[in-house]
Amino acid sequence: MAAALSAIVLTAAASLFTLDRLDRAYPPPLDQAADISTEVVDRDGALLRAYTTGDGRWRLPADLKALDPQFQKMLVAYEDQRFWSHHGVDPVAVLRAASQFAANGRIVSGGSTITMQLARLIEPREERSLGAKLRQAARALQIERRLSKEEILQRYLTLAPYGGNLEGVRAASLAWFGKEPNRLSLHEAALLVALPQSPEARRPDRHRQSAKAARDRVLARMAVAGVIIESEVERASAEAVSGVRRPLPGLAAHVADAALRRDPAATRRQVTIDRGVQEALEKVASAAAARIGPKVSVAMVLADSQTGEVLAKVGSADYFEPRRAGWIDMARAERSPGSTLKPFIYGLAVEDGVVMQETMIEDRPANFSGYRPKNFDMGYQGDVTIRQALQLSLNVPAIRLLDAVGPVRLVSRLKRGGVVPALPRGETPGLAIGLGGAGVTLEQLVQLYTGLANGGRVSPLRSFPDEKPAALPDAILSRQAVWQVADMLSGVAPPQGAPRLGIAYKTGTSYGFRDAWSVGYDGRHVLGVWVGRPDGGSVPGLTGYLAAAPILFEAFSKSGLGIEPLPRAPAGAVRLSRTELPFSLRRFAPPEQALVAGAPTEPAPEIVFPPAGARVDLGLAGDGAMPLALKLNGGRAPFRWLANGRPVPVSARRRTGSWTPDGAGFSTLTVIDAAGRADSVRVFVE
Repeated sequence: MAAALSAIVLTAAASLFTLDRLDRAYPPPLDQAADISTEVVDRDGALLRAYTTGDGRWRLPADLKALDPQFQKMLVAYEDQRFWSHHGVDPVAVLRAASQFAANGRIVSGGSTITMQLARLIEPREERSLGAKLRQAARALQIERRLSKEEILQRYLTLAPYGGNLEGVRAASLAWFGKEPNRLSLHEAALLVALPQSPEARRPDRHRQSAKAARDRVLARMAVAGVIIESEVERASAEAVSGVRRPLPGLAAHVADAALRRDPAATRRQVTIDRGVQEALEKVASAAAARIGPKVSVAMVLADSQTGEVLAKVGSADYFEPRRAGWIDMARAERSPGSTLKPFIYGLAVEDGVVMQETMIEDRPANFSGYRPKNFDMGYQGDVTIRQALQLSLNVPAIRLLDAVGPVRLVSRLKRGGVVPALPRGETPGLAIGLGGAGVTLEQLVQLYTGLANGGRVSPLRSFPDEKPAALPDAILSRQAVWQVADMLSGVAPPQGAPRLGIAYKTGTSYGFRDAWSVGYDGRHVLGVWVGRPDGGSVPGLTGYLAAAPILFEAFSKSGLGIEPLPRAPAGAVRLSRTELPFSLRRFAPPEQALVAGAPTEPAPEIVFPPAGARVDLGLAGDGAMPLALKLNGGRAPFRWLANGRPVPVSARRRTGSWTPDGAGFSTLTVIDAAGRADSVRVFVE
């Protein structure tokens, strides 16, 4: 007896030794089965777009934690009841299958475990023989030695076939039900359990009745096994099987392509896009392009003005539409911005103390050394206020202001915002830049407008969470000037049929009706819209107000983000009536018109105290705040002092004075002499 027992032990030990040596010499090719679809996910991990594998398969990785628990329970109960306890081969199932085959002369039930099925998936073989089964069993034993049960189930649900080029439960759920498999209904879970056994014969889009019959068999067996109750089986069996195969998500296609180029080796890439916002804007763009014309495309960029994160980006109306050249990312194409740069001209003029909202300015034909701008409608309004000129987007007043502040200074401010407008080779910035005579992209335009929505501070746009764009240290405009611009733009009438949303916005149309623009912002978000033909062709009647602005308002309304209130006026920023303006600010006078006969020969006024950029402690935090001393050189009396656009009550004949601010922070001080010459400084008082 002892000898027999010793022989058994020695035989078992020798067998284990042999199996171990074979296992080490011929390990299962687990690493070779790692070719999965690349996926791009949004800021919260939701799938935006997936790409097929090299062999054209949709094979998305499964995650047990993100799979419907009821589906997992049904799968194990139906395919491999003792999955959690056996070691790769289930002897009970093998004996049952053998006895049924002997009794019936045909295969009634298989003895394959989920682990054996995984072995077949990682080493596909056409033959169906006893030898093949034995190899699968051996591989299953090897796999169980290397992977946990959870890892085995996860890999199986990544590789299992579900019809056509669909592999894995995630791809199947997205294609057959249009959703992730985290919350499946009972009839959906049963269909996904049934499909891998005969994926082509049970494809819902080709063999709907076979798919339904297989699903119902799964439901019936679950009732017998006690996994689900009979009443639920009846309700689930009554559900129809959809015969439609849905496309896998393809949102934010241009951002997804950029993510692939940025990190080609990664299989999962995350972007800053919000899936819900992206989906809403893509629907708006597609519908708008269909209304406007067959060759017209629409691009949109929506960004968080405080962080620069791109929450949605539509590079074209339809990525796969050849007539619209949908593969071209029009959000990155340089185009003429039309009038969309005008707010920065007005902001610079307000910051310089040249104009206020109610300052009158001429809208009449003008000649600027041979450059003769005309209004879009070829008409003229005569005398208008600065507020009206910006809201009506009049060209001549904008060029008058640009001539006063200087196109080079405007470009310098745009560079502060991280944007360098594209000019013809060898040319310097000229007045034409104010009406679109330079190239910018939609992304650049949205980035500049983050400064208008963010108190003058531009936030560089970024589409990737780990992207760290260079910080921009200088504000593009002062907080007071930004508020004045927003106050004017928020009064622009919405396009016909659109409700007032409480946003500030500007439109633009390039020469020849090639590009229509609209850029708007609330207290947190900036949305830019471009409409046009990717080939640069003209679209008669295409204007920013008629084509782009309605899209802007619809996209803002349907984005789901809500409208954040525009910022309140900062200290020193007020809207003065015309009667409250100092005499020199009641009408805009270009520098060359301000100097009349007997013009002064002394130098222009210059503020010598406080110096520009100074930080002055006036004790504003306590009870004994002191006034700020003012001093100037040059200029001709009488002088007019302005603090943040409001008159300072000081002597008009003296070159010294004082001013008591009404609060701490940045302030702009301006002095204007009798000839209309001015100087300004920006200081911080505390």
